[in-house]
Amino acid sequence: MTKDVIALTPQMPDLPTLLAGLYAGGPDLGVNTTADGAVVQLCGPDGRPLVSVEAPILVQVPGETSRLLDHTVADGPVWWTEARASTAVAEAARLAGSFAGRLATVLGGTVWPPESATTDVVPLTSDVSAIPVPATGSPAVDVLTATAAVVIQDRPLVAMTSWLSDALRSAATAERALQIVTPPTARLTLPTRDALRGLPNRWVVQDPELGYYDGLSGAALHWRNGTFTPVHDEHGATRVAEAFAPALDTGDRQLILTLRTRHPAEENVVLGCGLEAAFQHLTGAPPAGWSTAEPVNLPWSTRQLTDLARARAPRPTWLVAVGQPGRPALATVRVLRTPAGIEEDITLAIGYGDGEKPPLDAVEELATALATEHRLVTLLTSLRVARRDLTVPPSLEAPPVPVAFTLGSGETEAIGPSHAGHPPLGPTPTRLGLEGRPALHYPMGDGTDPGTWSLFQRLIRHLFTPQHDQRK
Repeated sequence: MTKDVIALTPQMPDLPTLLAGLYAGGPDLGVNTTADGAVVQLCGPDGRPLVSVEAPILVQVPGETSRLLDHTVADGPVWWTEARASTAVAEAARLAGSFAGRLATVLGGTVWPPESATTDVVPLTSDVSAIPVPATGSPAVDVLTATAAVVIQDRPLVAMTSWLSDALRSAATAERALQIVTPPTARLTLPTRDALRGLPNRWVVQDPELGYYDGLSGAALHWRNGTFTPVHDEHGATRVAEAFAPALDTGDRQLILTLRTRHPAEENVVLGCGLEAAFQHLTGAPPAGWSTAEPVNLPWSTRQLTDLARARAPRPTWLVAVGQPGRPALATVRVLRTPAGIEEDITLAIGYGDGEKPPLDAVEELATALATEHRLVTLLTSLRVARRDLTVPPSLEAPPVPVAFTLGSGETEAIGPSHAGHPPLGPTPTRLGLEGRPALHYPMGDGTDPGTWSLFQRLIRHLFTPQHDQRK
């Protein structure tokens, strides 16, 4: 039985309903709170947490529960109440299922996964006093060592939930690696993949026949000195796991945009407008919603997004935005306060199935809008062979292939219009926007030729290597 169980209800679970669910183990178990009341815990007689319940979230974004759970609920907003069972106690998963089942029964909702739902009283028969007390205060972390925080996930799609986001922040603060362990059937959302990209963080796939391997790099792994580390061959090279085979090309594609905007640090600045323009140009609609974790629960609002970033400044703000149902579209945004102003680093991915044509002809028009209206610094557009649903499997995926690169007008002026406009080996740029202060758009192909990376790298060296160095 899964240890993560979610109750999806049309009404907000009030305190009496939460308590009724938490007493699924009978009156002998205790209840306490942590994280300033944001997490309620069902505890054993010795105070050991058995089930941790996050504060209910009102998901107002259409299609979000289906995206993350492949679980259909009635149209309209839904309250998402997630319970996480301890992996150290055998009864904990059943307690979590009974908690969620009781909420759904009282409030008329459903439970994910459906087979975990029950309303039974689950007696605690394990001798919890014989089980070591976990050395972590984070409900998401299952194993904590001096060098790693290990999270075990058995759900089919691992999203960057507030549980995981909290575990990532805590691990980074303590200079530990966050390592997520899943079965080989699991996939990641793009925000989770991005969070695990920087070593020593890892996605650890546990193959029952072939052992452990890194789901993003394919490196064979073993547990050593309190962390998952690569296995090396007799020559000292990292061994690649046999299970890390190339993904089958089904005809699915992803259009990837990586862009940066920079705004003056003024009181009236509004963030998110460049991202909204990208969604509008490429999907025909603005984002459906945004949040600082998954599930994405808030309707799209540039004003609310800006208010949050302003309240957190000078600390960075990280957030997720999703598109309307029907066209998979997902973006991550990092808002940074720098000496140059307020910068937005944005990655937007849009999925297309076999026979669907990515709108490459709309990219130049979007680049013009970003350059003239949204203070574009740079924009890289690329295409990759990858899943339409934007999820990440634990298999080898081809890198994206550049389609076009756009240099904002400010960057063009800083580099020098003549230098930026005449790369010696191409490509020849198109001038966008104002004639006296143009942005430059460099088309590089249709995203099918991997050799385009060489062209892109030569262009970047030409643009960003100081001119006196190029003359040497």
